[in-house]
Order: sequence, then structure tokens, then C-alpha cells
Amino acid sequence: MPARLEAFIEAGYHGQMNWMADRMAWRSDPAALWPEAKSVIMLAESYTPFYDPTSVLNDTENAAVSVYAQGRDYHDIVKKRLKRLARWLIEQQPCEVKVFVDTAPVPEKALGQAAGLGWQGKHTNLVSRDWGNWAFLGAIFTTLDLDVDGAEKDHCGSCRSCLEACPTDAFPAPYKLDARRCISYLTIEHSGPIKEELRLKLGNRIYGCDDCLAACPWNKFAVQASDMRYHGGVGSPPLAELATLDDAAFRARFSGSPIKRIGRDRFIRNVLYAIGNSGQTDLISVAQGLVDDPDATIVEAAQWAIGRLAGK
Repeated sequence: MPARLEAFIEAGYHGQMNWMADRMAWRSDPAALWPEAKSVIMLAESYTPFYDPTSVLNDTENAAVSVYAQGRDYHDIVKKRLKRLARWLIEQQPCEVKVFVDTAPVPEKALGQAAGLGWQGKHTNLVSRDWGNWAFLGAIFTTLDLDVDGAEKDHCGSCRSCLEACPTDAFPAPYKLDARRCISYLTIEHSGPIKEELRLKLGNRIYGCDDCLAACPWNKFAVQASDMRYHGGVGSPPLAELATLDDAAFRARFSGSPIKRIGRDRFIRNVLYAIGNSGQTDLISVAQGLVDDPDATIVEAAQWAIGRLAGK
């Protein structure tokens, strides 16, 4: 797996995520993160939706938000569960532990495959024959020397469903992702204006994208999320409503949500791109209300949306 990560960075596929290159040594070798650790316990928790997450893509007046961001921030929920398990582990046999949930340079997907949870599919996400690919991953590093589980084999076969589902052709080849073309990266990690050829393909997606995940045939075996805190709350709100949020209103509305971390300005930029793609001329006035915004990227996005809707 280190070779795949190195090739990803060398090709520049990480885009503006410089932290991936800066901490590549840790991501390539978990032992470098905590040399005293002897074992890593990998866990997965399903957040499988009970609805078709792609259905909202046809509802152009409303926003499409990734399934994982529909409810409470998974970092908080999963980390609390990991800590409870870690405490139990210490009670069974004194040891040291550290827990991680997507907030440290831990190669969760590679470790998940090595632990037998699933395999990294052609869309680079972890896939399981038991729970599909809708799952959050967590890691417990421990000084205990535990037995090693066998790695899971790749079961993608000749399937290309996830690759063909991508709206922006972000997969230059199976098992390779160019994040610079990925809608999840563009709407969450990328700062500043998005290239016009790509913003045209965002549709009404304002935070993340689920197309490649939703297309995976292994989801027919998926078990729906048991914790309903992962769902509900955000929904598919009207774009016109979201465009009016100032910083305080944005923070209040998305308190406790992973959406909050991208900040109001990047969020409104995404909303304006969705408005420009909506084809709804009644939203021109909404975009016009943001042409004097203090953020230059928002101003450009508002002008672009107006031009699109006016037919220019």
C-alpha cells in the first residue's frame, strides 16, 4: 500500500491536500506514528442509508449533501465508542492504547484490508461482502501483542460500476483516484474557485458526493445504520434558503455536523455553483444578493451563477 500512496502523491492527485504529502511517512508506516504500539485493532461501523442518495440529484432547487454528513459528526460518535472499547481492553489486560478516527495520518483503509474487514475497491474505498461500502473506520493502537487476522482478498472482479458512475471522471484507472477531479474533494477540501468544466458537473451537490459508493453492487448485502444519529437533520434543503446564511447562521445551523468544518464561505461558494446549475431563473435574485459579498470567490461564483441562469 505505501507504493500506491507514493504514486498518488507523485502524480499530484492530492491537489491542495498538502498535509498528505507532509505526513506521508506516517501514512506509509503506522509504526512510525507510535513506535511502542505492537497491534492495531481496526473496526467498521455501518452508516448505510435507508433511501437512494442519488434521487435528490434530479431535484435541482434543493441541495444534495453526502450521506455521511446528514447527521451528527461521525468523528465524535465513533471516537466515543472506540474509547469505551479501549477502556474495556485495558481492564482485561493492562496496556497502553490510542484511538484514531480519521483525524491523524493513519492509513485506515489499508489497515482495514490487512485486518480482513474488506478490500480497497476500484473507487479506493473499503468494500465488504457483509456491509457493502457504507462504513466509518476507526483504529485502536495498543501495546498488546495480539494475533494477526488474515487480509481480505479483492472481490471487485471485472465490475466497473463505481468508475462509470463518477460524474467528473475522477478515476484515471481502477484503484486510482485523482482527487483534483473528485466532487468530494472539490466541495470540501479545495479552496478558491473551482474550474468551470468541473463546476458544471457538480449539479446540486454542495457537500461531498456518493455516486461511486451508491453504485457498488456489494451494497445489496449492506446492513442499514443502527445509529440513527448518522441520518436526518440536514436533508435536502432549498438552495435559496442556504444562500442567505451568514457566518453566525451557518455555524448555528450546522453545529455538531461535519459540514461546519468547511466554513461559511466555501459552503456558499458550493451553493452558488448549484444555483448556477439549477436552470431555475427565479434563483437569479438569490445569487444577486451575494455579488457584494466580502469574499472574492463568492462574488465570482455569484456572477457566474447569474450568467448561467441568464443564458450567457
